[in-house]
Amino acid sequence: MLAKIKKVKFNTEGKNPVYKVILECPKGKELYIHFDYTYATNTFWPIEVSYDGQHKGAKLAWYTRDVEHMTVESFLKIIAEKINKKYEYCFGD
Repeated sequence: MLAKIKKVKFNTEGKNPVYKVILECPKGKELYIHFDYTYATNTFWPIEVSYDGQHKGAKLAWYTRDVEHMTVESFLKIIAEKINKKYEYCFGD
């Protein structure tokens, strides 16, 4: 993963864990991702994305494909694993 995590908001109070992350991307740009983990499908899904101040809706594949060279699911999983480790959070089985 080329991007570096700068800021995190992590919420586990609802039905699914919710992540809000600001990443520092290559070339000094910022990527904001609001995403969650859905227990029903065991997947991470982007809810809102902004890149360098431009709102991108929930579209993240353009970044993960062109810059990180991985799928959205893989990218969000790596981010979530780092955050979960920091906050000592484990998914309920």
